[in-house]
Amino acid sequence: MIPAVSGEFVARMEDVLDLYAEPVDPKRPVVGVDECPYQLVAEVRQPLPCRPGQPERYDYEYRRGGTCNLFMFVAPQQGWRHVAVTERRTRVDFAHQLRALVDEHFPDAEVIRLVADNLNTHSLGSLYEAFPAAEARRIARKIEFHPTPKHGSWLNVAEVELAVLMKQCLDRRLGDLASVRREVAAWEEKRNAEQVQVHWRFGATDARTKLSRLYPVKP
Repeated sequence: MIPAVSGEFVARMEDVLDLYAEPVDPKRPVVGVDECPYQLVAEVRQPLPCRPGQPERYDYEYRRGGTCNLFMFVAPQQGWRHVAVTERRTRVDFAHQLRALVDEHFPDAEVIRLVADNLNTHSLGSLYEAFPAAEARRIARKIEFHPTPKHGSWLNVAEVELAVLMKQCLDRRLGDLASVRREVAAWEEKRNAEQVQVHWRFGATDARTKLSRLYPVKP
């Protein structure tokens, strides 16, 4: 349940909803970013393969292998996503992902409009902790942040895509970083080849009707 909140919540919510409603503009793509940890879990014994009438069977014992991090980037209207599997999710790690977004994934964009939550790494300041000032500023000129409201991460389309990744690819035991990277890359390649889009059907007009209790002055 969403509590009653301030005008700041509403302003950020409507900003993000308006972005999702805009037509596709390759020069000004809308991209969502989110990240989450993933537990590395290895098998102690080889699973028994499935047979007619019997699913694959796993031993209840397993071995923990620490955690890794998943950076999810998704352009919902263009049917594109990229998942970077990293050991950590520091400000420097995030900065390197931003540089890849600008230079490798959207090199022809004039500006990338980035929807992100309020994690303290999600700022242009991270670039200056990873790169010399001139390089940080070069990348920063291509990024336009659109933060979701506090307690409003449900507005980030990348969170939706992460849930799909977990269900379709990572709902099983993978014991090392290389295995996670291999499986995630295969999932990403297939989903991008199919150009699976995220059709966001909730707009500002809907919010003013269905979430009217959030507005300090009623719509």
